[in-house]
Amino acid sequence: MYIPHYYRNEDISEVKEFLVQNSFGILVNGLDGRPWATHIPLELDVNSNGKDVLMGHIAKANPQWKNFERDSEVLCIFYGPHSYVSSSWYQEEEVPTWNYIAVHVYGKLKVIEGDALMSHLKKLVDKYEKASENPVRIETLSKNTMKQIRGVVGFQIEINEIQAAYKLSQGRKHDHPKIIEELEKIDKVGSQAIAKEMTKGK
Repeated sequence: MYIPHYYRNEDISEVKEFLVQNSFGILVNGLDGRPWATHIPLELDVNSNGKDVLMGHIAKANPQWKNFERDSEVLCIFYGPHSYVSSSWYQEEEVPTWNYIAVHVYGKLKVIEGDALMSHLKKLVDKYEKASENPVRIETLSKNTMKQIRGVVGFQIEINEIQAAYKLSQGRKHDHPKIIEELEKIDKVGSQAIAKEMTKGK
């Protein structure tokens, strides 16, 4: 992805935390000569060799998986808060823009089965059931319910490269107080989250 140098975030620990907190992403590869994308959870983990990986699964009914083993590389896209920024908030005349956080992850995908797939599914369910009053656990689901696992294809993506764009008006530091003030007035989660991210960078 094109990222001007002043928007590039190379703080890998911050970017990894972003991936953990914003794990619903888009898996992109090629299928029959066209790009194909699926919106799914892609969980950051570490493999047996200590390398960073993304773990995920898709439905077998989704033809995307049929090209997995032939793909030299796949792309995973993650997006965070974003907001329109009006140039009326600037001290000088300029065009409006959009602030956002986005991360692209490139890697080699390999299909997983058996115990590896079960481990992935258990971690996924445990992570998102934490806030439930009566959490579901893979270990207590009936054999009949667990038959549905036959209908999914699990995979692990060994990460080759992470590109992180944090576009937060870095070129307009003198306008930050006004931009933050105006974003905080907007009754949208994305606008207020961008204001908070800009405040962090002060």
